Amino acid sequence: MSLRHRTSPDEASNECGCRRRFLFDCGLGFGSLALASLLATDATGTTADQERESDAHERSPLHHAPRAKSVIWVFLSGGYSHVETFDPKPALNTYAGMTFDKTPFENPVDSPLHKKRFRSVAAEEINVRDVYPIIYPMQVGFRRHGESGIEMTDWWPHLAKQIDRLCFVRNCWTTDNDHAAENQFHTGRHRLDETQPSIGSWADYGLGSLNDNLPKYVVLGGPTRADTRASIDAYYLGPRHTGVPLALDPNAPLPFGVRPAGRSESAQRQEFDLIERLGRIAQRQTPEDAELEARLRAYELAFRMQSAVPEGIDLASETAETRALYGLDRPETETAGNRLLAARRLVERGVRFVQVYPSGYGAWDSHQKLKENHEKLCTSVDRPIAGLIEDLSRRGLLDETLVVFCTEFGRTPGLEQRSGGVDGRDHHPNGFTIWLAGGGTKKGHVHGETDELGYHALGDGHYVTDLHATVLHLLGLDNRRLVLPDRRRLEIDHGRVIDEILA
Repeated sequence: MSLRHRTSPDEASNECGCRRRFLFDCGLGFGSLALASLLATDATGTTADQERESDAHERSPLHHAPRAKSVIWVFLSGGYSHVETFDPKPALNTYAGMTFDKTPFENPVDSPLHKKRFRSVAAEEINVRDVYPIIYPMQVGFRRHGESGIEMTDWWPHLAKQIDRLCFVRNCWTTDNDHAAENQFHTGRHRLDETQPSIGSWADYGLGSLNDNLPKYVVLGGPTRADTRASIDAYYLGPRHTGVPLALDPNAPLPFGVRPAGRSESAQRQEFDLIERLGRIAQRQTPEDAELEARLRAYELAFRMQSAVPEGIDLASETAETRALYGLDRPETETAGNRLLAARRLVERGVRFVQVYPSGYGAWDSHQKLKENHEKLCTSVDRPIAGLIEDLSRRGLLDETLVVFCTEFGRTPGLEQRSGGVDGRDHHPNGFTIWLAGGGTKKGHVHGETDELGYHALGDGHYVTDLHATVLHLLGLDNRRLVLPDRRRLEIDHGRVIDEILA
């Protein structure tokens, strides 16, 4: 007679649960490397099959020859005004104070593009957010710059010197007219739709690693708050592809991410090896437990990251000239400069996708005092972003690093009149501008346009997933082939590559 104890299904379940709990507790004790930012998303319902599919995909070759190795995705939360930044509209000054129907142009509110691209959560009959009829003049001057002669407003004097390296897309549009558009810009889905993985997670999922000691997908300065977590989340791709937020403190870049004093690397390595062995024993009994698999992967990455991450974000090792180039010597540019310089260091060390928030949540949301707010905000970002482009170019990294500079929507050509407003613009998803640099994009180029008043993206325009498809294409990935067998994606999720901006 066998002496092996035969457990009931309930006993087996309890046993596995206890072992999982034991592993978790051991992990906290063995080196305090819980790494909440890596592990907090374990409970996503991802199946082991999906994780194995992800493994196979990572080992597979790229779909085509890449133009870029890495992406620095710079996102300005709140919605900067396209007409006061990168798409100046002198007609706003000519017809200031008039209503749309008094100009010689087609009334943009009557355009079929309005209903085609507008999707408000609030009832349309009570939503007037993007249809303010009184034209509000530009709050800043503009001029042409560089050999390309591209127009830019006067709030970007440093970036203007880089204009012949930039590629503008002036006919972007999206559908959410509230700040859930921040998530929509990264996932491609309106908040009323099923959530999808973020662009950074798709890049992480599709690409192999360039440095096994660092995450492939890092986030600096964000997510800006809890309800924007979707902007970095991987959802059904599995927790290992979620963005990893890092703090710019070499002594504590991650929660619990520093080896305790008095514990040697070899001792900690033995502790983690024990966790690995115990985990694999549990995994043989519960092969579908994606949470356990993700946790084991996270602990192993955590061990390797302890030295690589602090070194990667140690800005003190940079020269004084480089620090000044990013504005680290000025209080008004220090925050953005720190994050963008750290982004350069991380891609230099093999991180594939760095998502940077140079400003706080909603900072660019200028419903009132637009001139005061935008002048201050542009100053805070202008020198650092220009410094990034210059620094990448000097180091020979710009050709292989794609820089994307974007926001969730533009701002209305009309004066926002809610609450007696007299000096601001409301949210405007119907047409706005983003720009790219390096990584296989054209230099000193403008693609697309909005109408004379900056209201509608003309032609087909580019929904946000067109940008996603383009970024992935430049990384060597075909967005239409990035699929899981049991997850059907809609046509809008795939977007189309913006071929017109490719070098």
